[in-house]
Amino acid sequence: MKHGTHVKAELILVLVTILAGFGWIFSKEALAGFPPLFFMGVRFIVAGFVLFLAGQKYFRGLDWQSVKQASLVGLVMGVTMMFWVTGLDQGSNLGVGAFITSLGVVLVPVVARFMFGARPPMSIWVALPIAVVGLGFLALNNGLNFEFAHLYFLGAAFGSAFQLNLLARFSMRMHALVLTAIQLSVAGCFLLLLSLLTETLPHSVSMAAAGWFLLSTLVATSLRFLLQTYGMSLTPVSHAAVIMNLEPVWTAIFAVFWFSESMASGQMIGCLLIFIAMLVSRWPQIRTIFKPVKSF
Repeated sequence: MKHGTHVKAELILVLVTILAGFGWIFSKEALAGFPPLFFMGVRFIVAGFVLFLAGQKYFRGLDWQSVKQASLVGLVMGVTMMFWVTGLDQGSNLGVGAFITSLGVVLVPVVARFMFGARPPMSIWVALPIAVVGLGFLALNNGLNFEFAHLYFLGAAFGSAFQLNLLARFSMRMHALVLTAIQLSVAGCFLLLLSLLTETLPHSVSMAAAGWFLLSTLVATSLRFLLQTYGMSLTPVSHAAVIMNLEPVWTAIFAVFWFSESMASGQMIGCLLIFIAMLVSRWPQIRTIFKPVKSF
């Protein structure tokens, strides 16, 4: 693969992490005018439909078994997003929430070990205690007065780890864009149904809330996943996996500027430890990136 293609792919994936970081801001703003589950349900259904329109040709010849498997992953995604948006709605610090949610990266092999009997690499067992200490710094920042929202973000981290494990175990013979569209649509339907059963819908929506909703849906979901699918097709998965770790960093930076959030020293140490744990868990991929190229 050409060096220029690698650089292009990596720049696209950095842009994806920036859009994902903005997604936290857009979503937090939109929640001022929408009930959480209703917001996520409609957002995912619309985003799934946009991706369907963008990639109609890839939907031809789908087999029912793959659709069922993708739908199951979408259902898990819906439960994961239920935890995430509840944490986002109740939490007071987006940066902290983003780092806790990003622990899904570290938890993927752990979930694989307990659910599927897989053997995680040594890097995971090194990363786990670092991540746990980081969580401790975040949760016990003000004595034992931690936010309940942190538990929702942790639930989202476990949910995303389970979702990624299912994806790895199902041999999906479909285009990534199709897979994403099905997952988003199923997750959206699940969340919307849950919303209709448990939430009171607003009688009217302000123009500002509608604008944040559109930004969340079209920019932070549809455009993000389109770019992510394209970027990951141009570079090895190992490179993409390392770059995607930037999402919580951008989220924390944007939250400082947008919401004037600040972190206590203990929280900053916690976020740093979780970021280190994420990098350690990705060590096999990082090592391949920096492996010296032999010259002949």
